[in-house]
Amino acid sequence: MKSASHKYLLSFCLLLLFAACKHTQGPTDDSPVYRSDPRLKDVTDKIKSSPNDASLYFTRGKMLAKLNEDTLALRDFKRASALDSSNSTYYSAIGDLLFENKDIAGSVEWLQKAIKINPKDPKAHLKIAKMFLFTQDYPKAFEQINVVLRQDIYNPEAYFLKAMVYKDMKDTTKAITNFQTAVQVDPNFKEAVLQLGLIYSARNDPMAIKYLDNAYRMDSSDVYPVFARGVYYQNNNDLITAKQLYRRCIILNTHFVDAYFNLGYLLMQQDSVEKAFRMYDLVTKMQPDNPTAYYDRGVCNEMMKKITEAAADYKRAITLDTSYQSPRIALKRISK
Repeated sequence: MKSASHKYLLSFCLLLLFAACKHTQGPTDDSPVYRSDPRLKDVTDKIKSSPNDASLYFTRGKMLAKLNEDTLALRDFKRASALDSSNSTYYSAIGDLLFENKDIAGSVEWLQKAIKINPKDPKAHLKIAKMFLFTQDYPKAFEQINVVLRQDIYNPEAYFLKAMVYKDMKDTTKAITNFQTAVQVDPNFKEAVLQLGLIYSARNDPMAIKYLDNAYRMDSSDVYPVFARGVYYQNNNDLITAKQLYRRCIILNTHFVDAYFNLGYLLMQQDSVEKAFRMYDLVTKMQPDNPTAYYDRGVCNEMMKKITEAAADYKRAITLDTSYQSPRIALKRISK
């Protein structure tokens, strides 16, 4: 007859074996996020049926990244790379996501792994180029971009990034040329179209409107091109059109705070201080940690002779940003 301790030992071993088998099946998928979208649910169900298919994790990771579920996306990308360590695309995806989350050191590590596996990996080279742009090491950025263009002269992302480097160097002529090439290669490259609109807008060139309109038509969920059109008209002293566009921007996206700020500024210039106050007041409710909103609301209060309220706003702005000098100066002014 077997002893009780032997039975317990056998049960414990079986429990460990079960846990080990469960672990090999990959991460659990209990998060409600996976059920929030029919496509996510579908790929999650496929993962349960084929838990060792790296491509499924990669597909779901890309979906999660678009939903800003970066932690879950990173987990899936890493699972994909563990299941298929020969695919450089998975390593590039990890490096890309880490870079977007400001983990530069971690990003470099994974991108270097991608290039080691596939020296021609375009995404890895372009992401490294982006990091060199971030550090303003322009020659090294161009070096990485040109590696990609030598392999594929029709890579629109390479021309786009090259244009961004020239833009950062203040060479807008070459920037325009490369943005235009990116659009010629890929007519639906919205970011390149938007950048052309912004450059022409900075030049006060009416061509800006054409590009900004096209950018909005390409993706009407992004209202920034509408806002940028308002800035163009504001800079060209067409304040009526500018205000119309800022209001339209707010209607399309009630949380686009830059439109509230710009509209408030224009209203203040036209002696509609009470209306301007409402704009800034709305921002303080949407973003209670935004020091600029409190400062601007304080200016309105001060203009309306509400000194106590203005002082409170200035103090709040200083509390939120101790290096913010404008509310400090204002507070001294009204304390005299």
